[in-house]
Amino acid sequence: METVSIRYIVADVDAAAAFYRDLLGFAVDFQAPGAFAMLSRGVLKLMLNRPGAGGAGAAMPDGETPAPGGWNRFQLVVSDLVAEVERLKAAGASFRNEIVQGNGGQQILLKDPSSNLIELFQPPGG
Repeated sequence: METVSIRYIVADVDAAAAFYRDLLGFAVDFQAPGAFAMLSRGVLKLMLNRPGAGGAGAAMPDGETPAPGGWNRFQLVVSDLVAEVERLKAAGASFRNEIVQGNGGQQILLKDPSSNLIELFQPPGG
């Protein structure tokens, strides 16, 4: 299966890498402290960049710099959403919302240390 790569701009690469490693089970494949980290979980590669670090963190021609946050996100499927939310809250994680029921299942938006989003999703009967 092909690898899927996502890049997030983060305020603190080291804090973000620890968050994804310790709370969400990502492996840290490479890390340049304070500037960049590449993590993996299954076929997902997650690249974390500090604004101003490397080409991906460089300012645009108009001077605008990359910044963390927003509404874009990737989804992690979980088998017991309530238990996962309780575990993450106990570890100090924060969320943008509460669990909501959608057409395809339940979901909640977890925030990383830079407020980038991760959608935790439990399909029906999951």
